Amino acid sequence: MPEIHSAYARASRGGLRTRIVALSLLAVVMMAAACGGDSDDEPTAPPPAATPEPAPEPPAPAPEAPEPEAPPAPAPEPPAPEPEAPPAPAPEPPAPEPAEPAQVAYLSASTANTWLAASKAAMEEVAAANNIEITEFDAQFNAVLQQQQFQDAVATGRYAGIVLVSLAGAGSIPDVEEALAAGIEVVFLNQVVGEDFSDVEPQVPGVAAAVFEPPFVRGERIGEITLETCADFDPCNVVYFYGIRGVPLDEAIRQGWDSVTAGSNVNVVAEAEGQYLGPDVGLAAMQDIIVSTSDIHVVLGADQSMQGVEIALSEAGMDDVRIIGFGGSSYAVEAVQDGRWHAGLFGAPFTEGRLAMEAMVGALAGTDTGGVDPALSVPHGGLMFQHNAGDFEAEWAG
Repeated sequence: MPEIHSAYARASRGGLRTRIVALSLLAVVMMAAACGGDSDDEPTAPPPAATPEPAPEPPAPAPEAPEPEAPPAPAPEPPAPEPEAPPAPAPEPPAPEPAEPAQVAYLSASTANTWLAASKAAMEEVAAANNIEITEFDAQFNAVLQQQQFQDAVATGRYAGIVLVSLAGAGSIPDVEEALAAGIEVVFLNQVVGEDFSDVEPQVPGVAAAVFEPPFVRGERIGEITLETCADFDPCNVVYFYGIRGVPLDEAIRQGWDSVTAGSNVNVVAEAEGQYLGPDVGLAAMQDIIVSTSDIHVVLGADQSMQGVEIALSEAGMDDVRIIGFGGSSYAVEAVQDGRWHAGLFGAPFTEGRLAMEAMVGALAGTDTGGVDPALSVPHGGLMFQHNAGDFEAEWAG
């Protein structure tokens, strides 16, 4: 085994040389360290780290272009001048004193008459709206008393206007002319002042207006109603009620009625007077007639009288007698609608009064109205029967 031993020996010699070289290097290092220490033998601080070189500065930016100069600000506008204060309004003049109301005399035929009461109510409405004050004179259906009242009204010098419901007809003309001469405006209401009872136009020069249904024409219309009501009887026995016998109005109505019924089957068996008052006068007059005349088919007259007639006939058990009223009161319209009365002639007293005072307002302002017939606008010409009574609206109580 000599080869093995020889190889081992060579390896051992080689490792020894390696260790000797390493030890020699260690000694050199230690000596160098000893030479570099200070006298205090303090451990040597590690050398300072090398300072890194500063990075090169970036190139300076290019100089910015100068901003364009702003245009000079415009010179401030001068302040707007303050508006001048409006001049103080002139003080308002003091309100004028209210004018004194115009004075108008109303010469009524009767304040107790319900037809004329409706007319008066309408006149008061118009007067109040036009600064007019009305003073009423009640003639109590006395023509002589009315004449004295007329003359007194003119003599006072107080009245600017007179509304006349004449009881004397043409007999009132001298007093009317005296009033006109004194500068007083005159309006006729409900009655004709003159000789022609078929025309509504004023028959006295200078009169401002006349407002009524011509009485002769009214009589003709009542005659037409009478003929139709009497168609079932021959002869047809009729009781005729005047308002006031002898008054021009009533006489003209009767003349108009006669002109239509003459020569017909109409036979007047009795006449009476209702005085245009309430039912009491008509009741008493009809009771007297029934005592002497029992064969009656038709009774006609003003609404107020026919209310009393209806009572008298009912008390006597004569309900089959046909009643004709003229006036168109609320009682009459309802009675015709119910069949208690056979027929009636419609009238419009409120409209009549309104038209009369409106005419007076115009007259005081210098305008004449002339003749006005309020019946021209009445439905069916004013002829009212049960089949058309619903078309009528009453303007007075009756």
